[in-house]
Amino acid sequence: MTDLVRAQAPVVMGVLNVTPDSFSDGGRYADFTAAVAHGVRLVADGAHLVDIGGESTRPGADRVDAETEAARVLPVIRELAAAGVVVSIDTSRARVAEAALAAGAAVVNDVSGGLADPDMARVVRDAGCPWVLMHWRGHSRGMRELARYTDVVTDVRAELAQRVDAALTAGVPADRIVVDPGLGFAKTAEHNWQLTARLPELLDLGFPLLFGASRKSYLGRLLADADGVPRPTAGREAATVATSLLAVAAGAWGVRVHDVLGTVDALAVWRAGGRPRLVTDRAAGQRAGGELAAGERAGGERAGGKLAGGIQTEGDR
Repeated sequence: MTDLVRAQAPVVMGVLNVTPDSFSDGGRYADFTAAVAHGVRLVADGAHLVDIGGESTRPGADRVDAETEAARVLPVIRELAAAGVVVSIDTSRARVAEAALAAGAAVVNDVSGGLADPDMARVVRDAGCPWVLMHWRGHSRGMRELARYTDVVTDVRAELAQRVDAALTAGVPADRIVVDPGLGFAKTAEHNWQLTARLPELLDLGFPLLFGASRKSYLGRLLADADGVPRPTAGREAATVATSLLAVAAGAWGVRVHDVLGTVDALAVWRAGGRPRLVTDRAAGQRAGGELAAGERAGGERAGGKLAGGIQTEGDR
């Protein structure tokens, strides 16, 4: 799995929630047969790995016990792993992660970045598997109250650096670590847009970055109708593809999405077009205050002698 972490091409992580209360598809794949079929479909659509979660982490969600979480995910992991599907386990519990790895999972995707369960570092270290460390400040029930930052990008970067340092100190090899800014987790819509606009500052940490905006509520608010009613989750796919493509063009290692096929198609266009990269000026991004996404300024406009939000192809570098 080190090769996956070091992948040059963008990695597409398909979402498979085997929960009754996920914000996007709660209940659709709670049935074992439906879950396995969907996991196989995600791979057929082009996913490099399937991220299986048994506990909803939507804002305000209540926790389930470890036994319930494990009972939801383990049979699906075993079946998909036996079929050759690369599986990641979406959990913040060390005991669930350990059981999932024993069942065939190859990656741990921890929304708490190791904060929720101090034993997670040991599990990951001993397994030698990749570990996605997401920025997190608290469980779903109270995360809205934790969305307070001096500068969200600077603060998230510093807090992610702390989680990386803790993982390294615990003996997790650097080449097993992936970071995730945690869009929507103790973040307002404006925080999410600032993180998107200034993604290169997070990439400065020097670790592969996973970007997960798929179907999130801030996209629904952006696409609200004339009465201010947010766009339902089913209508957020084009916006998800757009945010994912922007993240990849800014340098993200991978994207976590529900609609794999749409994202894979967009990435095929990106590759055919020369793999263009966004070139952002950090000061320009800070002055924009996150209101303008990277690349939104005119390509020829210059700020401080550098292109602010310009675009270049692979051959231009």
